[in-house]
Order: sequence, then structure tokens, then C-alpha cells
Amino acid sequence: MDDRAEISQFLSSRRAGITPEQAGLPTYGGYRRVKGLRREEVALLAGVSIDYYVRMERGNLSGASDHVLNGVARALQLDDAERDHLYDLARRAPAPATPRRRAPARGLRPALQHMLDAVSDAPAWIHNGRQDLLATNHLARALYAPLLADPRRPANAARFIYLDPAAHDFFPDWDSTADGIAAMLRAEAGRNPYDKDLSDLIGELSTRSETFRRRWADRKVRRHRTGAKKLHHPVVGDLELHFETMPLSADPGLTLVIYTATPNTPSADALRLLATWAATQDQPTPDLHDHRP
Repeated sequence: MDDRAEISQFLSSRRAGITPEQAGLPTYGGYRRVKGLRREEVALLAGVSIDYYVRMERGNLSGASDHVLNGVARALQLDDAERDHLYDLARRAPAPATPRRRAPARGLRPALQHMLDAVSDAPAWIHNGRQDLLATNHLARALYAPLLADPRRPANAARFIYLDPAAHDFFPDWDSTADGIAAMLRAEAGRNPYDKDLSDLIGELSTRSETFRRRWADRKVRRHRTGAKKLHHPVVGDLELHFETMPLSADPGLTLVIYTATPNTPSADALRLLATWAATQDQPTPDLHDHRP
């Protein structure tokens, strides 16, 4: 991924998405040659010179201060995830040839698996920024049985969503799920541009999925912290679950996810049924750390 091209395309795509009316600028009618704001309008709103903003949009964020980045983020009406992505791009601009982040170790501390196993009434798992499922408890293994059916390890949510037809049944709101996973991968690429496994994954998805290529070209970025998810499990049917995500501070790059169902709802009943079904399967714990294809 070319840093300058990434910066240029990100800024220009966000500029194209803001109209003068949304930015509070006067309009005088007539034909506008550009979609969204002009560069000089962004510069005005950001409080920088036109030449300086043009240099930024050409891919040069070297030396950009927090004040300038905040001004541009405000002018382009970036949300929190997009603002973080802009800062990630700026942090790597001064020395693009030098990796700034070390990829987390592939092995997990045994205590993390012990923690997951102690969560008995809710699906819980750990993933990295590439959306690899690195560890699960028994209920998460049952919930994500369709994803884990692929013997390739580590199981990867993005690969499942874009390349496995079963994902369309498993995720009733597939389009939104696919948008979200592409946006999270884009944000991770900004944080860890030198992650070869991530680059390989993006290359594989781009080669094999035209749908992914289109979404990747949108250059959206997103956080995934809390919310609701609708799933259709092949054994217990429809579930509507709430999720919470918690970054593991002692293991940078890893995130704990826990799903819960609202008490006294059909989804809570389905989750209990799933636990009963999982207990009858007597299936061994998948080797989630085996990276052999």
C-alpha cells in the first residue's frame, strides 16, 4: 500500500462527500466542477493555506501538527474512526520505510484461554485487527460453527464474509456486515501498514471478490466497539445479540468480544438451546493457532 496514494485518496474521497451546504458555506448556484467541496474551501474551513492543503491532499502529511490535523478533520466532518485513521496516516508519514508498529505475537497467553473458558453463558472470543479468530470459548465455537467449518487456520471473519456463500445465510444483514468488515480492515491497514499477513489478506479478498474490491475502494474506516448483531444459526435459527468489545491492554492488537442476549427474549432462549446443542457435540477445541493453510 502506497502511503502517499492512501493519504491522497482518503482525503479526496472525504472531501467529495461534503457539500457546501453541509459545511455551512454560501452557495451561489451555477455549475460546480467538483463533487463536494473544493480544495480551497477545505483549506478555508481548516484554517490553513490553500497551498498547504493541496500538499496534504497530494499525500504529504509530513510535519502536520495536531492543530492542523484537527482542523482538517473538522473541515471534512470526520467521525472518530476517520479522525484516528487520519492520525495513523500522519504518524507514519515522516518515515514510511520504517515500521512503526510491531505485530502482536501469534501465540496467546494461556491465561487468555482460561478467561474465555470461564465465561460459560455467553459467546466470547478474541480476535486481532485482521479479524482472525484466535481463541474462543465453547459457546462461541458453537455460534460460529459455519465460520469454523473451513479448516483453514486461523479462521478469518473477513474471508468467511466475502468468500463463503454460507455467510449470506448466517448474516441476515449481509451488506451492512460486509461494509463494516471492509471498513475495519481499512482502519487496521492505517494502524499497521507493514503487516504482511494483512496485506496478503487484502490481496486475496481483492483478487477473489469484486464486492470486496468495490467496498475497499470506498475507503471507509470504522470502529467496532458495541452494538447489535443479527445472526441466523443453522441449528437454533435467528438470534439478535448485543456485543461489547474490549481491547486487551496487555496484548496490543488483540480484542475480546462478548455477545449477550436480552433476558426473556426468543434470542435468550435460542442461546440456551445453542449451549445445550454445543454440550452434546463433544467436539474438540479447534486449533485456532495453527496457521497452516
